Amino acid sequence: MDESPDHVAKNRAYWDTKAAEYAESGARGWAEPPSWGIWSVPEAELGVLPADMTGMDTIELGCGTAYVSAWLARRGARPVGIDNSPEQLATARRLQAAHGLVFPLHLGNAEATPFPDASFDFAISEYGAAIWCDPYRWIPEAARLLRPGGQLVFLRNSTLMMLAMPEADNEAATARLVRPQRGMHRFEWPEPSGVEFHLGHGDWIRLLRRSGFEIEDLIEVYPAEGATTSYPFVDLAWASAWPSEEIWKARKRG
Repeated sequence: MDESPDHVAKNRAYWDTKAAEYAESGARGWAEPPSWGIWSVPEAELGVLPADMTGMDTIELGCGTAYVSAWLARRGARPVGIDNSPEQLATARRLQAAHGLVFPLHLGNAEATPFPDASFDFAISEYGAAIWCDPYRWIPEAARLLRPGGQLVFLRNSTLMMLAMPEADNEAATARLVRPQRGMHRFEWPEPSGVEFHLGHGDWIRLLRRSGFEIEDLIEVYPAEGATTSYPFVDLAWASAWPSEEIWKARKRG
C-alpha cells in the first residue's frame, strides 16, 4: 500500500507530462558550464559549489535531468540522483549515455529515500525537492542522509516573489503583495499544475536549525543586465529590483 502524501503522486504525474518540454534545457545543462536558476547566473559569480569536490559522496534531491549531478561528477564527486518522475529520469539516462558520464539514478521520493543514514557529504537541490517536496519532510531527510559536517545547498523561488505572485496562470510577479506570509506552506496553482511548497524565512531558519543544521549563507540571486528567461512568472525589471530566487547553504552540526 502506498502511504506517500497525495502531492507525491500529483507531482509525478505533472512532471511526467512536462518532461519532454525540459529535455532541451536539460541537454544544455549537461553541455554548458554550471549556471544557476532561471536567469542562468554563472557559478563563477555565485560560488554555490565547494571549490574541491574530489571524492565527495553527493546526493541530488529531485534531480530531474541530473545536469547538476553531472557538474558535481566533473568536479570529482561521486553523485547519486533521486527523482519522482520516471520520464525525467529517462531523459537523464539518455544524457548520461550521450556524455559518457554514468552515475546512479533512483526513482523515488526525496522526502523518504532508500539510502542509509550518514551516506553523503553534500546534498543539493536546484528547485527539485526545494519546491516540489514538503520541507517539513525533505529537510529532516536531508539531515539524516548527511554525515556530520556535511553541507546542504538548495535553490528556490524567493519568499518575496511568492508573496507577490498572482493566482492567475502565466502572470508575472507584481510590485505589491498579493498573499499573506503567515501560514504559507502548500501552493496549488490552476490546472494543469503540481503542488509546490514555500515557507517564510523565519520558518526556514527554525526548520533548518531544528533539523540539525547551522545556516552558512543566503544568496539572493539577481539577473545580469539584459538577461532573459523563458519563464513567465517574473520579468527582468522585477528580478533586477528584488531577488526572484535565493540559494540557502547550511551545514549539519557534528
